[in-house]
Amino acid sequence: MSQTQSPAAGDDVLLSVRNLSKHFPTANGVVKAVEDVSFDVRRGHIVGIVGESGSGKTTAGRCILRLVEPSEGEAIFDGVDLFKLSQKALRAYRRRMQIIFQDPYSSLNPRMRVGDIIGEAIDTHRLAKGAARQARIAELLTRVGLSPEHARRYPHEFSGGQRQRIGIARALAVEPELIVADEPVSALDVSVQAQVLNLVQELQKELGLTMLFISHDLTVVEYLCDDIVVLYLGRVMEQGPAREVYANPRHPYTRALLSTAPIPDPTVRRERVILQGDIPSPLDPPSGCVFRTRCPFAIDACATTVPPRETVSPGHTVACIRQAELASLDIRKVSA
Repeated sequence: MSQTQSPAAGDDVLLSVRNLSKHFPTANGVVKAVEDVSFDVRRGHIVGIVGESGSGKTTAGRCILRLVEPSEGEAIFDGVDLFKLSQKALRAYRRRMQIIFQDPYSSLNPRMRVGDIIGEAIDTHRLAKGAARQARIAELLTRVGLSPEHARRYPHEFSGGQRQRIGIARALAVEPELIVADEPVSALDVSVQAQVLNLVQELQKELGLTMLFISHDLTVVEYLCDDIVVLYLGRVMEQGPAREVYANPRHPYTRALLSTAPIPDPTVRRERVILQGDIPSPLDPPSGCVFRTRCPFAIDACATTVPPRETVSPGHTVACIRQAELASLDIRKVSA
């Protein structure tokens, strides 16, 4: 076994992230954007990474793709640690991993026609030429709900939702095994969000894609994802199967995020959990549990103890020293 090889966490695990950390040195200290994050992504599944702005979601995703160099940890992709690969060796894996960016306006080159934007990756990886290349571009545009004729147009001629469809087509062009979707609908109108989310879900099922879906919106994550990782100030607060986490949230932060999500049943309401203050600076994170300064259930021990991640049910882990005490609380209340 070479130095870049590592045993997989299971036959169905495509990506295994272990102890991922990313620190950014600054003139005022070190920003701990991501700290000791671990999770698995199974083949053909969607894992949602959720948290407020500043929680480290995007940084974690970009570290996994080596768009940002990690400080520590491993990202075992199909048995190979991506973090140990040289830039030359990494190039061979670029085709297998793609990203859908958050902003459909700035992520497309305004000077390139849509056909060339989608075809650029095809050219880079020498997947097709001539008529075969044009046919592939036409197929991709059709697959994402656009017309082959759109290949001749420029990005400014499209709406935000259409641009994001172009971004999705670009990501699919090289037939990747893993796609990181970085808040792909947050810049879109609500009505357009639903259309793009439905498209992502259809493509994932049709093509058997494996995805990391980054979002601040638990409603979106609930709709799409098989598993959820909840981040706060760069650390994992809770993770597990989506249905389990939504039905039985055990961390106060997850409860707070979930309390803001609408429920389609008018006879049921969630009791709103109000978090005081803003997320602390990663330059100077709180001691002990990083969430304690905003946690309505914090006690003195939370300031001195870094909570370990405890397993509360199969695949469901929580980092809270009071999780057992809080387990009986239900944030859903039936209205009179």
